[in-house]
Order: sequence, then structure tokens, then C-alpha cells
Amino acid sequence: MSVYTLGISAYYHDSAAALVREGIVVAAAQQERFTRVRHDPSFPNHAIEYCLDHAGISLSELDAVVYYEDPRLKFERVVSSFASAGPRGLRAFSVVLPEWLSWKRDVLDRVDAELKAIGRGAAPRAVASQHHRSHAASAFYPSPFENAAVLTIDGVGEKQTTTIWHGRGNSLELVNSISYPHSVGMLYSAFTYYCGFKVDSGEYKLMGLAPYGEPRYADLIRRELVNIRPDGSFTLNMKYFEFHQGSRMVGRAFEKLFGAATRDPESELAQRHCDLAASVQVVTEEIVLGLARAAVEQTGERSIVMAGGVALNCVANGVLSRSGIVDQLWVQPAAGDAGCALGAAIDHSARAHGRPHLAAGGDGMSGALLGPGFSDAEIEQFLTDNGYVFQTYPGDKLHHDVASHLADGAVVGWFQGRMEFGPRALGARSIIGDPRDQDMQKRMNLKIKFRESFRPFAPAVLAEDAQGYFDLTGDSPYMLVVAEVADGIRSGAALRPGGPSRSLGSVNETRSELPAITHVDLSARVQTVTERDNAPFSRLLRAFKASTGCPVLVNTSFNVRGEPIVHTPEDAYRCFMRTGMDVLVLGSHVLRKDDQPPFAEAIDWRDEIPLD
Repeated sequence: MSVYTLGISAYYHDSAAALVREGIVVAAAQQERFTRVRHDPSFPNHAIEYCLDHAGISLSELDAVVYYEDPRLKFERVVSSFASAGPRGLRAFSVVLPEWLSWKRDVLDRVDAELKAIGRGAAPRAVASQHHRSHAASAFYPSPFENAAVLTIDGVGEKQTTTIWHGRGNSLELVNSISYPHSVGMLYSAFTYYCGFKVDSGEYKLMGLAPYGEPRYADLIRRELVNIRPDGSFTLNMKYFEFHQGSRMVGRAFEKLFGAATRDPESELAQRHCDLAASVQVVTEEIVLGLARAAVEQTGERSIVMAGGVALNCVANGVLSRSGIVDQLWVQPAAGDAGCALGAAIDHSARAHGRPHLAAGGDGMSGALLGPGFSDAEIEQFLTDNGYVFQTYPGDKLHHDVASHLADGAVVGWFQGRMEFGPRALGARSIIGDPRDQDMQKRMNLKIKFRESFRPFAPAVLAEDAQGYFDLTGDSPYMLVVAEVADGIRSGAALRPGGPSRSLGSVNETRSELPAITHVDLSARVQTVTERDNAPFSRLLRAFKASTGCPVLVNTSFNVRGEPIVHTPEDAYRCFMRTGMDVLVLGSHVLRKDDQPPFAEAIDWRDEIPLD
């Protein structure tokens, strides 16, 4: 009889569930995909039910239920943090304390009650892992390395903000740590907040904004905000931060230091915001390199794996991959708190049952395609019941038909197989287009994603062709490494000394043969695609290459700004009809926008989806 372990993250942000069978990751999903609430923190009952259904088991067949962090340790940190803030933190503390006293300290009891309410059998009593151990386990155990240094960096777990571990075989040992309030994640989020973006949501916008600026404030940050030591450790100067008081990230001292008030959300961006983003990005990269160097020195390992929210900073990952500090880098695709559900489960399971994926080579994440899937028959029933117009194409005819649409300039919604786990669309729930099209970035940003025009798009490329287009070190299957576009495809202006302009007003300038995926600094967040990781997407890329000579597609997540990535065929159709997409592909079924019946909704969906 198989032995299953369920991991759960909940009640902060990005709630998720993951199921592991004897060291093998079987299923994983975020609650937001089911509820359609971005970063949903609620108990992941829908995600849990999906995991159970996928495996065909009940809760009573679980060996263990593991919660992703220790609530008692977290409560100690919350109390200590507010105590250190003094009277300034009293108001915020009075708001959060009742919740902690009523149930958060004993959150495992609530987890048990929620599992009972699902009505799918009697689950084992939930036990607690620790936050950074869950991150570390999510990075090491599914990684392709027998042994590795493990680096986890985020805002804060219970008390730790940064940890170094040594992963060997089936064991994971804590080597070193840095504790709250000294946090790279909090430093980056402070600038996210100051530049007018949402904390725990807008950090990737700050990263995308950075190439438009110059790091003019980097020395000021190093001098006043963070002390970076030669051994890789660091401390923040808490004089300038207010996150430990519980109400906001920064206040007047921070604003005075940088000479202006905090930007109002959705107000116009100025060049100084670009320069601030560039500055904190450079400093973050410096800190990450120092921590990675320390991890290598303290473990003796030249392979490194990473998780935690800061590990989603793919620009820093790219810098690390090229630094020479490590020989091999692997980042957990669900590096944020959703991935802690997987880490909690696999930590319990792998210690007892080992890491079976190592025998087969590669990693244990199945291309991150761990969520729900829908059969062609289920999709056809949905389309027929609703009177939608579609054509069905068998096998390679589908890929050739879609490639033809893409080559003709169509923007395509691509819905195939099992949904991705983590924040990136990797060719299962993607919006795709021709990267050679000069207008594609603007069109996708403004007419389809309804998001800020400065934000770049990522390329998906056949792994065997990647070196011809990108200066990439190794593969990047999870779109978590940024690399420069190769000299061979750069424009004449990009090859001149100094390169093309990088101001906000230059977003539409041509910098390479693939303008839709080339950022202003000639970089791209690359996804390398193989037949093993995602066969349908790989075959589409091959068909597009056969049609055009180009093995690259624009790949962005199948959603609009503020909405979770689509989960069901219904979600996909609704997003398709709300936006400027031309073609929708659901499994083997192809829908053209012009063929569909009139689409109307009682309310304006843009009023229903909060901006991210």
C-alpha cells in the first residue's frame, strides 16, 4: 500500500496543498486557482480535494499531514517585534493580537477542524514543520543533485529570514541563519512599497522596472540602509524601516533619506523610481552573491539550490549563475510560500522513502505540471453545452495549425494538460505570440494583459536552440534565470558602444530580432523547453520553428492583471473573450474569436478584479 503525505500552507498568502507519495511529488496546487482570488490566504480545501482526487485516496489514507511552519515560534516573533517597536507599534499590535490569541497560536487545531469539514475521511493530526525548513526541503529534495548547498531567502518565516543548509542524500542540516528584522526580502519590499507597488505582489514589477534606471542610490543604500559584511551576513539599519511596527514598510525617515514622498499606487512613474529600482536590485544581487559564496564555503558544495520569495528574483539568479561562485544552480519553481506546502510534505516523506527521481535523472518536479488537467472529452462537452464554435485537430495537425496562426500575428491562449504549480506559466496555461513582431509587447500589455507598458515578456525556446539566442549558462526550465540576448540577434543600435536608450520612453525601440521578448537592457527571462518537461509545448515550438525558422515564442501567463492564472476551460474561455486574444486552444480544440457567439457580462469584470 502506498504511503502518502499531505503538505499544507495557509493563512498568510499563497495558500497551497501538495501530495507526496514515498518521496515522489504527485500533485500540488494553489488555492487561488480555484477561488479566483489572487494570493488567496484561506485554508486550501479546494487544493486539498484536488490532490486527493488526483491520487484517488481519502484523508484517512494519509501517513501524515504537515503544516508549513511552527505557529508557536511565529507568535513569539510577533510579540517580540511589537515589543521592540514600543508605543509606535501598539495600534497594529492591538489589531493582530486577538486573532493570535483566539486561534493562530493553535493553528494546527484549526487545520484539523478544516480537514474534518472536508468530509473525506479522518486525517492524521496535523504536525508543524518550520518555515525555512519547508523552503529548504522544497529546494533540495526535488532537485537533481545528490548533495547541494541550500540557500533560502525571504521576508520572514517564524524568526529566520535567511538560512543556509547542507543537503546530503536524504538529510538536510541547518548550517547558518540570519533572523528578523534583518531581511533581504523586507529590504526589497520596502522599495516596492516606496515605489508605489503592492508588497508581496509587486516585487516582480520593481525587478522589471530596474533596467530602465541607473543604480544612483546604491551607495546610499549600502551606507545607510544595509551593512553587508565580507562573510556574507548583513544587517538592516532599522532607523529607516517601519515594517516591524506592523502598519507600513517605510515612513518619514526613509522618505527624507531619498528626498521624496512614497509614490501613490497607479500614479505616473518617474525616472527616479527606475533609478531606485535599479539601485536596490544591484544591492540585492550583491547580497545574494555574498550569501551564495558563504553557502559554498560552509558546506563545501559547488551545486546550490534555492527557495524563498527572493529566489524568484530571476535577475539575481542569472547573475549568480554566471558568477563562477557555483557550478550548478537549481531554483524551486514554486519558491514562495505556496512551495512550502510541497517542502513540508517532501521533507517528511523523503527522509523515510528517499528521492526516487534521482535514479531517472533530472529533477522531481515533473516540469512543475502538478495541477489539475482536463481531458479532450471534458473540454468538448463544455464547449458543446455552451454552444461555442470550435474545430478539433488530431496530433501534429494541431501544432501546425496553431503555429500558422502565430506566424500570421495571432495572439493565442494555450491551455494544455496539467496546470503549473508556482507563479510562472510554463506552456500549460499560457498566452503566446510571435516574438519577432515589433508591436507584440505593446499589444499584449495593453490589450490583453491590461497591465503597465514597461513590463517585459518572457521567451520560451527549444532547449537545443537556446544558445543561439541567449547567453545562458545551463538550462532554465522554470523561467527563473535572466540572460542577455545573444550578439547574433542584437540590432545595430544594441551593438554600438553604450547600447540603445533605456529610459521609460524607449520601451518600443527595436533591440534585437526578437523585439517582443528583449528587455531594455538586452535581457530576457528565459524558459528552455524540452520534450520531457512539456511535450505539447515543445511540439508547438518545433512546428513554429518549421514554419518560420524561429524556435522562440513569447510566453506569458494566461490571465489578466490582478487575476490568478486560469484553471478551468471556463476560466480560459472567459479570459479569451474579455481580451484581445485571437485564438484559443483548449486541448485539441481550436476556437477563433470571430466565430464565437456574442459575449456579454452583467458587470464590468475590471471592477471585480483588484489590481495587483
